[in-house]
Amino acid sequence: MAIPPLLARRVLGALSRAPVGEIAISSTTSTRIPSPLSEIGEGAGGRGREVVAKGHHFPQISSKPRAIYPVYVALVVQKYGGTSVASAERIKAVADRIARRKASGDDVVAVVSAMGDTTDDLINLAAQITDKPSEREMDILLSTGEAVSMSLMAMALHNLGVDSVSLTGAQAGLRTDAVHQRARILSIEPARIRSEVAKGRVVIVSGFQGITDEAEVTTLGRGTSDLTAVALAAVLEARCERYTDVQGVFTADPRIIPDARLLNEISYEEMLEMASKGAKVMQPRAVEIASVYNVPIYVASSFTETPGTLIHGGINMETFNRVRGIPHDLDVAKITLRGVPDRPGIAAAVFEPLAEHHISVDVIVQNATDTGLTDLTFTVSKGDLSRALTIVEAVAKEVEAAEVVTDAEIGKVSIVGTGIQSAPGFAARMFRTLHEANINIEMIATSEIRITCIVQADRVNDAVRALHKSFELDRPEPSELAS
Repeated sequence: MAIPPLLARRVLGALSRAPVGEIAISSTTSTRIPSPLSEIGEGAGGRGREVVAKGHHFPQISSKPRAIYPVYVALVVQKYGGTSVASAERIKAVADRIARRKASGDDVVAVVSAMGDTTDDLINLAAQITDKPSEREMDILLSTGEAVSMSLMAMALHNLGVDSVSLTGAQAGLRTDAVHQRARILSIEPARIRSEVAKGRVVIVSGFQGITDEAEVTTLGRGTSDLTAVALAAVLEARCERYTDVQGVFTADPRIIPDARLLNEISYEEMLEMASKGAKVMQPRAVEIASVYNVPIYVASSFTETPGTLIHGGINMETFNRVRGIPHDLDVAKITLRGVPDRPGIAAAVFEPLAEHHISVDVIVQNATDTGLTDLTFTVSKGDLSRALTIVEAVAKEVEAAEVVTDAEIGKVSIVGTGIQSAPGFAARMFRTLHEANINIEMIATSEIRITCIVQADRVNDAVRALHKSFELDRPEPSELAS
Protein backbone atom coordinates (compact mmCIF):
# COMPACT_ATOMS: atom_id res chain seq x y z
CA MET A 1 0.00 0.00 0.00
CA ALA A 2 1.50 3.31 -1.05
CA ILE A 3 1.57 6.19 1.41
CA PRO A 4 -1.51 8.35 0.77
CA PRO A 5 -0.69 11.63 -1.00
CA LEU A 6 -2.06 13.67 1.90
CA LEU A 7 0.23 11.87 4.33
CA ALA A 8 3.19 12.35 1.98
CA ARG A 9 2.45 16.06 1.85
CA ARG A 10 2.23 16.28 5.64
CA VAL A 11 5.49 14.40 6.13
CA LEU A 12 7.22 16.62 3.58
CA GLY A 13 5.85 19.68 5.32
CA ALA A 14 6.99 18.42 8.72
CA LEU A 15 10.46 17.66 7.42
CA SER A 16 10.77 21.09 5.83
CA ARG A 17 9.73 22.92 9.04
CA ALA A 18 11.70 21.11 11.72
CA PRO A 19 14.91 19.20 12.35
CA VAL A 20 12.87 16.03 12.14
CA GLY A 21 14.10 15.52 8.56
CA GLU A 22 17.65 14.62 9.43
CA ILE A 23 17.73 11.82 11.95
CA ALA A 24 20.93 9.92 12.47
CA ILE A 25 21.61 7.39 15.17
CA SER A 26 25.12 6.05 15.62
CA SER A 27 25.59 2.77 13.83
CA THR A 28 26.14 0.72 16.94
CA THR A 29 24.52 -2.66 17.36
CA SER A 30 23.10 -1.59 20.69
CA THR A 31 21.24 1.70 21.13
CA ARG A 32 20.34 2.97 24.56
CA ILE A 33 16.81 4.24 25.00
CA PRO A 34 16.31 7.10 27.48
CA SER A 35 13.92 7.31 30.37
CA PRO A 36 11.47 10.25 30.62
CA LEU A 37 12.00 13.32 28.51
CA SER A 38 12.43 15.47 31.59
CA GLU A 39 15.64 13.59 32.42
CA ILE A 40 17.35 14.44 29.14
CA GLY A 41 20.08 17.04 29.24
CA GLU A 42 20.98 19.58 26.62
CA GLY A 43 22.58 17.98 23.61
CA ALA A 44 20.19 15.06 23.03
CA GLY A 45 18.29 14.76 19.80
CA GLY A 46 20.91 15.70 17.23
CA ARG A 47 23.44 17.91 19.01
CA GLY A 48 26.40 15.65 18.28
CA ARG A 49 27.32 14.75 21.83
CA GLU A 50 26.81 11.97 24.32
CA VAL A 51 24.53 12.55 27.29
CA VAL A 52 24.29 10.59 30.52
CA ALA A 53 21.38 11.35 32.85
CA LYS A 54 20.51 9.49 36.03
CA GLY A 55 22.53 6.46 35.03
CA HIS A 56 21.06 6.12 31.54
CA HIS A 57 23.24 6.07 28.45
CA PHE A 58 22.14 8.04 25.40
CA PRO A 59 23.59 7.17 22.00
CA GLN A 60 25.72 9.75 20.32
CA ILE A 61 23.65 11.32 17.58
CA SER A 62 25.76 12.75 14.83
CA SER A 63 25.40 16.36 13.73
CA LYS A 64 26.17 14.97 10.27
CA PRO A 65 23.23 12.67 9.63
CA ARG A 66 23.96 9.22 8.33
CA ALA A 67 20.68 9.16 6.47
CA ILE A 68 17.88 11.59 5.67
CA TYR A 69 14.30 10.31 5.75
CA PRO A 70 12.73 10.48 2.28
CA VAL A 71 9.00 10.99 1.93
CA TYR A 72 8.61 7.42 0.71
CA VAL A 73 10.70 5.30 3.03
CA ALA A 74 12.06 1.81 2.49
CA LEU A 75 11.40 0.60 6.02
CA VAL A 76 8.32 1.26 8.15
CA VAL A 77 7.44 0.12 11.66
CA GLN A 78 3.69 -0.31 12.05
CA LYS A 79 1.85 -0.88 15.31
CA TYR A 80 -1.56 -2.54 15.54
CA GLY A 81 -3.58 -2.26 18.75
CA GLY A 82 -5.74 -4.84 20.47
CA THR A 83 -8.97 -3.88 18.70
CA SER A 84 -7.22 -4.14 15.33
CA VAL A 85 -6.29 -7.79 16.03
CA ALA A 86 -9.27 -8.70 18.24
CA SER A 87 -10.48 -11.61 16.09
CA ALA A 88 -9.30 -13.98 13.37
CA GLU A 89 -11.08 -11.87 10.76
CA ARG A 90 -9.43 -8.68 11.94
CA ILE A 91 -6.03 -10.34 11.98
CA LYS A 92 -6.61 -11.41 8.38
CA ALA A 93 -7.60 -7.84 7.47
CA VAL A 94 -4.44 -6.44 9.04
CA ALA A 95 -2.36 -9.11 7.30
CA ASP A 96 -3.87 -8.02 3.99
CA ARG A 97 -2.97 -4.38 4.76
CA ILE A 98 0.62 -5.38 5.58
CA ALA A 99 0.84 -7.56 2.46
CA ARG A 100 -0.26 -4.66 0.26
CA ARG A 101 2.31 -2.39 1.87
CA LYS A 102 5.01 -4.98 1.30
CA ALA A 103 3.94 -5.38 -2.31
CA SER A 104 4.27 -1.62 -2.81
CA GLY A 105 8.00 -1.94 -2.17
CA ASP A 106 8.35 -1.10 1.51
CA ASP A 107 9.89 -3.37 4.13
CA VAL A 108 7.62 -3.77 7.14
CA VAL A 109 8.18 -4.47 10.82
CA ALA A 110 4.81 -4.81 12.58
CA VAL A 111 4.36 -4.60 16.34
CA VAL A 112 1.17 -6.18 17.68
CA SER A 113 -0.77 -5.97 20.93
CA ALA A 114 -2.70 -8.81 22.55
CA MET A 115 -6.06 -9.65 20.98
CA GLY A 116 -8.96 -7.55 22.27
CA ASP A 117 -9.44 -7.94 26.02
CA THR A 118 -6.91 -10.78 26.36
CA THR A 119 -4.72 -8.91 28.87
CA ASP A 120 -7.71 -8.12 31.09
CA ASP A 121 -8.87 -11.72 30.84
CA LEU A 122 -5.45 -12.98 31.93
CA ILE A 123 -5.40 -10.56 34.87
CA ASN A 124 -8.85 -11.75 35.93
CA LEU A 125 -7.73 -15.36 35.57
CA ALA A 126 -4.77 -14.74 37.87
CA ALA A 127 -7.11 -13.11 40.39
CA GLN A 128 -9.10 -16.34 40.53
CA ILE A 129 -5.94 -18.13 41.64
CA THR A 130 -4.60 -15.62 44.16
CA ASP A 131 -5.23 -12.06 45.30
CA LYS A 132 -1.47 -11.38 45.51
CA PRO A 133 0.14 -12.82 42.37
CA SER A 134 3.91 -12.60 41.95
CA GLU A 135 4.87 -9.73 39.65
CA ARG A 136 7.40 -11.99 37.92
CA GLU A 137 4.76 -14.64 37.20
CA MET A 138 2.32 -11.95 36.06
CA ASP A 139 4.88 -10.81 33.48
CA ILE A 140 5.27 -14.37 32.22
CA LEU A 141 1.48 -14.74 32.04
CA LEU A 142 0.71 -11.41 30.38
CA SER A 143 3.48 -11.74 27.80
CA THR A 144 1.63 -14.71 26.29
CA GLY A 145 -1.13 -12.43 24.97
CA GLU A 146 1.13 -10.69 22.47
CA ALA A 147 2.79 -14.01 21.62
CA VAL A 148 -0.58 -15.33 20.43
CA SER A 149 -1.19 -12.25 18.27
CA MET A 150 2.24 -12.29 16.64
CA SER A 151 2.05 -15.99 15.79
CA LEU A 152 -1.41 -15.72 14.26
CA MET A 153 -0.38 -12.63 12.27
CA ALA A 154 2.62 -14.48 10.84
CA MET A 155 0.36 -17.39 9.92
CA ALA A 156 -2.09 -15.04 8.20
CA LEU A 157 0.74 -13.53 6.15
CA HIS A 158 2.05 -16.97 5.21
CA ASN A 159 -1.44 -17.79 3.97
CA LEU A 160 -1.23 -14.75 1.68
CA GLY A 161 2.11 -15.92 0.33
CA VAL A 162 4.12 -13.32 2.26
CA ASP A 163 7.30 -14.57 3.91
CA SER A 164 7.21 -13.50 7.56
CA VAL A 165 8.57 -14.36 10.98
CA SER A 166 7.29 -13.60 14.48
CA LEU A 167 9.65 -12.53 17.27
CA THR A 168 9.09 -12.07 20.99
CA GLY A 169 10.48 -8.99 22.67
CA ALA A 170 13.50 -10.99 23.77
CA GLN A 171 14.13 -12.35 20.26
CA ALA A 172 13.79 -8.82 18.87
CA GLY A 173 16.57 -7.63 21.20
CA LEU A 174 14.64 -5.48 23.70
CA ARG A 175 16.67 -5.36 26.91
CA THR A 176 15.02 -3.89 30.00
CA ASP A 177 15.68 -3.26 33.66
CA ALA A 178 14.41 -5.77 36.21
CA VAL A 179 11.30 -3.89 37.40
CA HIS A 180 8.47 -6.31 36.68
CA GLN A 181 5.20 -4.99 35.21
CA ARG A 182 6.64 -1.52 34.62
CA ALA A 183 10.09 -2.19 33.14
CA ARG A 184 12.00 0.41 31.15
CA ILE A 185 13.90 -0.29 27.96
CA LEU A 186 17.65 -0.05 28.47
CA SER A 187 18.84 -1.04 25.01
CA ILE A 188 17.74 -2.58 21.73
CA GLU A 189 19.96 -4.92 19.74
CA PRO A 190 18.31 -4.95 16.28
CA ALA A 191 20.64 -7.43 14.56
CA ARG A 192 18.00 -10.19 14.37
CA ILE A 193 15.37 -7.84 12.96
CA ARG A 194 17.78 -6.41 10.39
CA SER A 195 18.78 -9.92 9.36
CA GLU A 196 15.16 -11.01 8.83
CA VAL A 197 14.31 -7.84 6.90
CA ALA A 198 17.37 -8.37 4.69
CA LYS A 199 15.94 -11.77 3.79
CA GLY A 200 12.82 -10.06 2.48
CA ARG A 201 10.61 -11.09 5.38
CA VAL A 202 7.95 -9.12 7.20
CA VAL A 203 8.91 -9.14 10.88
CA ILE A 204 6.11 -9.37 13.46
CA VAL A 205 7.20 -8.30 16.96
CA SER A 206 5.23 -8.77 20.15
CA GLY A 207 4.82 -5.43 21.87
CA PHE A 208 4.76 -4.63 25.57
CA GLN A 209 7.62 -6.91 26.61
CA GLY A 210 11.37 -7.42 26.84
CA ILE A 211 14.01 -9.38 28.72
CA THR A 212 16.57 -8.58 31.40
CA ASP A 213 20.28 -9.39 31.40
CA GLU A 214 19.35 -12.30 33.69
CA ALA A 215 16.97 -13.66 30.99
CA GLU A 216 13.86 -12.72 32.95
CA VAL A 217 10.78 -11.79 30.91
CA THR A 218 9.43 -8.33 31.72
CA THR A 219 6.50 -6.22 30.61
CA LEU A 220 6.70 -2.46 30.10
CA GLY A 221 3.31 -1.47 31.53
CA ARG A 222 -0.19 -1.32 30.10
CA GLY A 223 -0.48 0.16 26.63
CA THR A 224 3.24 0.10 25.92
CA SER A 225 3.16 -1.72 22.60
CA ASP A 226 3.26 1.88 21.29
CA LEU A 227 6.57 2.28 23.11
CA THR A 228 7.95 -0.89 21.53
CA ALA A 229 7.06 0.36 18.05
CA VAL A 230 8.52 3.85 18.46
CA ALA A 231 11.72 2.55 20.08
CA LEU A 232 12.20 0.10 17.21
CA ALA A 233 11.57 2.84 14.65
CA ALA A 234 14.23 4.99 16.32
CA VAL A 235 16.82 2.22 16.29
CA LEU A 236 15.98 1.02 12.77
CA GLU A 237 15.79 4.58 11.39
CA ALA A 238 12.31 3.84 10.11
CA ARG A 239 9.02 5.68 9.89
CA CYS A 240 6.46 4.82 12.53
CA GLU A 241 2.74 4.30 11.95
CA ARG A 242 0.21 3.48 14.63
CA TYR A 243 -3.04 1.87 13.52
CA THR A 244 -5.96 1.67 15.91
CA ASP A 245 -9.76 1.76 16.06
CA VAL A 246 -9.97 5.57 15.78
CA GLN A 247 -9.11 7.77 12.82
CA GLY A 248 -6.40 9.75 14.61
CA VAL A 249 -6.01 12.38 17.33
CA PHE A 250 -9.19 14.34 18.06
CA THR A 251 -9.79 17.58 19.93
CA ALA A 252 -11.65 15.54 22.57
CA ASP A 253 -12.98 12.03 23.09
CA PRO A 254 -15.53 11.49 20.27
CA ARG A 255 -17.61 9.35 22.64
CA ILE A 256 -18.25 12.51 24.70
CA ILE A 257 -18.09 15.09 21.90
CA PRO A 258 -19.58 13.53 18.74
CA ASP A 259 -18.45 16.53 16.63
CA ALA A 260 -14.89 16.50 17.99
CA ARG A 261 -12.52 17.49 15.21
CA LEU A 262 -9.71 15.35 13.81
CA LEU A 263 -6.35 17.12 14.03
CA ASN A 264 -4.27 16.92 10.86
CA GLU A 265 -1.07 17.33 12.86
CA ILE A 266 0.10 17.90 16.41
CA SER A 267 3.46 18.58 18.04
CA TYR A 268 5.27 16.09 20.25
CA GLU A 269 4.88 18.40 23.24
CA GLU A 270 1.12 18.79 22.80
CA MET A 271 0.64 15.07 22.20
CA LEU A 272 2.69 14.20 25.27
CA GLU A 273 0.56 16.45 27.46
CA MET A 274 -2.66 15.09 25.99
CA ALA A 275 -1.52 11.47 26.37
CA SER A 276 -0.32 12.07 29.93
CA LYS A 277 -3.64 13.66 30.86
CA GLY A 278 -5.93 10.96 29.53
CA ALA A 279 -5.96 10.85 25.71
CA LYS A 280 -5.70 7.11 25.00
CA VAL A 281 -4.63 7.35 21.37
CA MET A 282 -0.91 7.29 22.28
CA GLN A 283 1.05 5.97 25.25
CA PRO A 284 2.99 8.84 26.93
CA ARG A 285 6.35 7.07 27.10
CA ALA A 286 6.13 6.36 23.37
CA VAL A 287 5.68 10.06 22.65
CA GLU A 288 8.69 10.86 24.87
CA ILE A 289 10.91 8.52 22.84
CA ALA A 290 9.53 9.90 19.56
CA SER A 291 10.37 13.42 20.70
CA VAL A 292 13.91 12.51 21.79
CA TYR A 293 14.76 10.75 18.53
CA ASN A 294 12.61 12.92 16.24
CA VAL A 295 10.53 9.98 15.02
CA PRO A 296 7.33 11.22 13.33
CA ILE A 297 4.30 9.05 14.16
CA TYR A 298 1.36 8.72 11.81
CA VAL A 299 -1.84 7.72 13.68
CA ALA A 300 -4.72 6.34 11.65
CA SER A 301 -7.51 3.76 11.65
CA SER A 302 -6.81 0.15 10.75
CA PHE A 303 -10.40 -0.21 9.55
CA THR A 304 -10.41 2.50 6.87
CA GLU A 305 -8.06 4.22 4.42
CA THR A 306 -8.97 7.73 5.59
CA PRO A 307 -6.17 10.20 6.49
CA GLY A 308 -5.13 10.39 10.13
CA THR A 309 -2.91 12.61 12.31
CA LEU A 310 0.81 13.25 12.02
CA ILE A 311 2.68 13.72 15.33
CA HIS A 312 5.96 15.53 14.70
CA GLY A 313 8.35 18.20 15.92
CA GLY A 314 7.36 21.08 13.69
CA ILE A 315 5.43 24.05 15.06
CA ASN A 316 2.83 25.65 12.87
CA MET A 317 2.68 29.32 13.87
CA GLU A 318 -1.04 29.39 13.10
CA THR A 319 -1.71 26.90 15.91
CA PHE A 320 0.50 28.70 18.47
CA ASN A 321 -1.33 30.24 21.43
CA ARG A 322 -4.38 28.12 20.72
CA VAL A 323 -6.07 25.30 22.62
CA ARG A 324 -5.65 22.12 20.57
CA GLY A 325 -7.44 19.56 22.72
CA ILE A 326 -9.43 18.75 25.87
CA PRO A 327 -8.12 15.45 27.30
CA HIS A 328 -9.70 13.91 30.38
CA ASP A 329 -8.80 11.07 32.72
CA LEU A 330 -10.90 9.12 35.22
CA ASP A 331 -8.02 6.93 36.37
CA VAL A 332 -7.26 9.29 39.24
CA ALA A 333 -7.32 9.01 43.02
CA LYS A 334 -6.49 11.63 45.65
CA ILE A 335 -4.56 11.15 48.90
CA THR A 336 -4.48 13.85 51.58
CA LEU A 337 -2.32 13.99 54.70
CA ARG A 338 -4.06 16.33 57.14
CA GLY A 339 -2.44 18.13 60.02
CA VAL A 340 1.13 17.62 58.81
CA PRO A 341 3.86 19.54 60.70
CA ASP A 342 5.00 22.39 58.46
CA ARG A 343 8.75 21.86 58.54
CA PRO A 344 11.53 21.03 56.05
CA GLY A 345 11.80 17.42 54.90
CA ILE A 346 8.13 16.43 55.13
CA ALA A 347 7.59 16.32 51.36
CA ALA A 348 10.73 14.23 50.88
CA ALA A 349 9.60 11.84 53.61
CA VAL A 350 6.31 11.32 51.78
CA PHE A 351 7.39 11.13 48.17
CA GLU A 352 10.73 9.29 48.35
CA PRO A 353 9.14 5.99 49.51
CA LEU A 354 6.53 6.30 46.74
CA ALA A 355 9.28 6.73 44.15
CA GLU A 356 11.18 3.74 45.53
CA HIS A 357 8.07 1.64 44.92
CA HIS A 358 7.73 3.02 41.36
CA ILE A 359 4.49 4.87 42.11
CA SER A 360 4.03 7.97 39.95
CA VAL A 361 2.57 11.07 41.58
CA ASP A 362 0.85 13.70 39.49
CA VAL A 363 -0.83 16.83 40.90
CA ILE A 364 0.58 18.02 44.25
CA VAL A 365 -0.93 20.77 46.43
CA GLN A 366 0.23 21.95 49.86
CA ASN A 367 -1.85 24.45 51.75
CA ALA A 368 -0.24 27.65 53.04
CA THR A 369 -0.59 28.02 56.79
CA ASP A 370 0.53 30.10 59.78
CA THR A 371 -0.48 27.54 62.41
CA GLY A 372 2.50 25.24 62.07
CA LEU A 373 0.35 22.52 60.48
CA THR A 374 -0.55 22.00 56.82
CA ASP A 375 -2.41 19.62 54.50
CA LEU A 376 -0.53 17.82 51.72
CA THR A 377 -2.61 16.47 48.82
CA PHE A 378 -1.53 14.59 45.70
CA THR A 379 -2.97 12.31 43.04
CA VAL A 380 -2.01 8.84 41.83
CA SER A 381 -3.63 6.37 39.45
CA LYS A 382 -6.45 4.28 40.89
CA GLY A 383 -4.39 1.17 40.24
CA ASP A 384 -1.67 2.50 42.55
CA LEU A 385 -4.01 3.77 45.28
CA SER A 386 -3.87 0.71 47.53
CA ARG A 387 -0.08 0.44 47.47
CA ALA A 388 0.35 4.18 47.85
CA LEU A 389 -2.03 4.31 50.81
CA THR A 390 -0.10 1.60 52.67
CA ILE A 391 3.13 3.57 52.23
CA VAL A 392 1.62 6.95 53.12
CA GLU A 393 -0.09 5.66 56.26
CA ALA A 394 3.26 4.42 57.55
CA VAL A 395 4.88 7.78 56.74
CA ALA A 396 1.99 9.66 58.39
CA LYS A 397 2.77 7.97 61.69
CA GLU A 398 6.45 8.87 61.42
CA VAL A 399 5.78 12.57 60.71
CA GLU A 400 2.88 12.72 63.20
CA ALA A 401 0.19 13.70 60.69
CA ALA A 402 -3.34 13.88 62.06
CA GLU A 403 -4.94 11.57 59.47
CA VAL A 404 -4.83 10.26 55.90
CA VAL A 405 -7.94 10.44 53.70
CA THR A 406 -8.54 9.32 50.12
CA ASP A 407 -10.98 10.07 47.32
CA ALA A 408 -11.23 7.82 44.25
CA GLU A 409 -14.28 9.59 42.81
CA ILE A 410 -12.40 12.34 41.00
CA GLY A 411 -11.12 12.99 37.49
CA LYS A 412 -8.89 15.32 35.51
CA VAL A 413 -9.85 17.63 32.67
CA SER A 414 -7.25 19.72 30.85
CA ILE A 415 -6.78 22.23 28.10
CA VAL A 416 -3.63 21.72 26.00
CA GLY A 417 -1.97 24.03 23.49
CA THR A 418 1.50 25.37 22.77
CA GLY A 419 2.02 28.79 24.30
CA ILE A 420 -1.22 29.06 26.28
CA GLN A 421 0.56 29.67 29.58
CA SER A 422 2.43 32.66 28.17
CA ALA A 423 -0.72 34.22 26.72
CA PRO A 424 -3.30 35.92 28.95
CA GLY A 425 -6.87 34.77 29.30
CA PHE A 426 -6.77 31.00 28.89
CA ALA A 427 -6.81 30.13 32.60
CA ALA A 428 -9.49 32.72 33.35
CA ARG A 429 -11.63 31.46 30.49
CA MET A 430 -11.28 27.86 31.66
CA PHE A 431 -12.19 28.68 35.25
CA ARG A 432 -15.13 30.89 34.21
CA THR A 433 -16.45 28.12 31.92
CA LEU A 434 -16.37 25.55 34.72
CA HIS A 435 -17.99 28.02 37.13
CA GLU A 436 -20.84 28.69 34.71
CA ALA A 437 -21.36 24.93 34.39
CA ASN A 438 -21.52 24.73 38.22
CA ILE A 439 -18.45 22.46 38.33
CA ASN A 440 -16.28 22.83 41.42
CA ILE A 441 -12.49 22.82 40.95
CA GLU A 442 -10.70 20.86 43.70
CA MET A 443 -7.09 21.16 42.50
CA ILE A 444 -5.23 22.98 39.73
CA ALA A 445 -1.93 22.12 38.02
CA THR A 446 -0.19 23.79 35.09
CA SER A 447 2.68 23.40 32.67
CA GLU A 448 3.88 25.67 29.86
CA ILE A 449 1.30 24.21 27.48
CA ARG A 450 -1.37 22.77 29.78
CA ILE A 451 -3.84 23.69 32.52
CA THR A 452 -5.39 20.81 34.46
CA CYS A 453 -8.32 20.88 36.89
CA ILE A 454 -9.31 18.10 39.29
CA VAL A 455 -13.10 17.81 39.55
CA GLN A 456 -15.59 15.23 40.76
CA ALA A 457 -15.72 12.18 38.49
CA ASP A 458 -19.43 12.50 37.72
CA ARG A 459 -18.85 16.02 36.30
CA VAL A 460 -15.84 15.24 34.07
CA ASN A 461 -17.91 14.67 30.91
CA ASP A 462 -19.84 17.89 31.55
CA ALA A 463 -16.54 19.73 31.94
CA VAL A 464 -15.21 18.35 28.64
CA ARG A 465 -18.36 19.43 26.79
CA ALA A 466 -18.36 22.91 28.31
CA LEU A 467 -14.65 23.54 27.59
CA HIS A 468 -14.81 22.16 24.06
CA LYS A 469 -17.63 24.58 23.30
CA SER A 470 -16.03 27.53 25.12
CA PHE A 471 -12.76 27.23 23.22
CA GLU A 472 -14.59 26.64 19.91
CA LEU A 473 -12.70 23.46 19.09
CA ASP A 474 -15.38 22.37 16.65
CA ARG A 475 -14.19 25.12 14.29
CA PRO A 476 -11.41 24.29 11.78
CA GLU A 477 -7.98 25.78 12.37
CA PRO A 478 -6.63 28.30 9.84
CA SER A 479 -4.18 25.74 8.44
CA GLU A 480 -7.02 23.28 7.84
CA LEU A 481 -9.07 25.89 6.00
CA ALA A 482 -6.06 26.69 3.82
CA SER A 483 -5.59 23.02 2.88
